[in-house]
Amino acid sequence: MAADPEFLSHITDLFAGFGPIRIGRLFGGTSLYIEDAMFAVIFGDTVYMKSDKTTRPRFDDAGSVAFSYETKSGARVIPGLMSLPDSALDDPDEAQDWMAISMVPARKAAAKRRKV
Repeated sequence: MAADPEFLSHITDLFAGFGPIRIGRLFGGTSLYIEDAMFAVIFGDTVYMKSDKTTRPRFDDAGSVAFSYETKSGARVIPGLMSLPDSALDDPDEAQDWMAISMVPARKAAAKRRKV
C-alpha cells in the first residue's frame, strides 16, 4: 500500500536536510531516494531505514525491528530494512541522525548496483 500523502509529506520534511528526495514505488510501498541511493521505504505507517551489518546494532539498540512479510512458507525477514525509531518521527534532529546512519549502506548498495 502506498504511503498516506500527509504521512509521506511529514517524512520527506524530516529528511529534507540531505537534499532533494525522490519518491518511488516498491512492492506496494513507497521508496525514498537521495540521488540513486534508496535510504528508506514506507509500508503503511512504518518507515524502514536502509541498514547493514555495521549499522544494524544501532537500530537493534534503539528497539527497531526488521521489515518482514508473510509468505506461504512463513515470515520472511529483511534485516537490511530496519524500522525508524518512533521517537524520530517527531524529532527532526533525531530523524536526520538516523538518515545519516542509513545513507552509508544506501550509498554502498547504490554503488554496487552501478557496477553491475
